[in-house]
Amino acid sequence: MLALDFTTSELLASLAVGSVGMGLFLYGKRQSRAPQLATGIVLMLFPYFVPSAGWMLGIGGGIILGLWLTVRGGA
Repeated sequence: MLALDFTTSELLASLAVGSVGMGLFLYGKRQSRAPQLATGIVLMLFPYFVPSAGWMLGIGGGIILGLWLTVRGGA
């Protein structure tokens, strides 16, 4: 059984990462931009599987950096 024992920092980090993901998802959907759409989906889903706020923010930052490099590269 899954234990639902969250700290305040984990909840706030999840909310922040998920909100950025939702924004990117909506932008990607309206502008028909696949990189932003896919990144938004990933940012909304991965916090469910990461155990701490620090890892959540670090991985989220890495995903956004990957999006930036992808878009800068011409996608």
